[in-house]
Amino acid sequence: MKRLLLLILMVSAVNLNAQSNSELVKHFEGYYAQMKAQGDVQGIINAMTHLNVIAPSQARKDTLAYIYMSEGQHVQALNTIGIDKAATDSDIAVEVKAIALKAVKQPQLAVGHFEELFKRSPSALIAYELAELNLQLKNLTGAQEHINYGLANSKPEETKAFYETQTPYQVSLKSAFMYLNALLTYNRDPKANIDAAVDILDATLKIAPNFNLVNISKNELLRQKQVLQAQEAQPKN
Repeated sequence: MKRLLLLILMVSAVNLNAQSNSELVKHFEGYYAQMKAQGDVQGIINAMTHLNVIAPSQARKDTLAYIYMSEGQHVQALNTIGIDKAATDSDIAVEVKAIALKAVKQPQLAVGHFEELFKRSPSALIAYELAELNLQLKNLTGAQEHINYGLANSKPEETKAFYETQTPYQVSLKSAFMYLNALLTYNRDPKANIDAAVDILDATLKIAPNFNLVNISKNELLRQKQVLQAQEAQPKN
């Protein structure tokens, strides 16, 4: 009799707990929907966090990490979703890891996730990220491969934003690849390739006159050329 009573109590407790969890899930799903309707990002994060605790799922983790990333909270995004590569990662998870790792200045880790994104869905925009990261990592062969892809596959309507001025601006994606190609040319031989790199920058300015970063880079290369010429003109002992 005592064993039967104990079993009944245990089953009742499980049922109550399940019912309680179900009600909580409904509550926070409703809260999530309301916060979304109000555009309250912190409320959305709070709701999704509670849902992940009550009824965890990978899809919810991915969504929460994506929200963090979209709000520029890249460390929180990575803490939510991790940084390791996994074949089972959703497209959202791969994108979050790639963008967040790049944002926290971990290009060596970010490049692997961007490569996975490119493998799943090749595009000139992802190729740009890979070209830029490979340049940072001094992988000139990898950079050239993705620059070539970008120059061949950039669509006229695709653009790239730059933020080095007080007012952000956009240029065509093809001109952005031309800029990277100039940097690549220079990095192959910083002394011998200054003129070749400047020629590419001049061609870039013809199709994107507002490309401020190109003007800055061109002026710096010309300054370096003058320094080299002055050094070569100095009499040798």
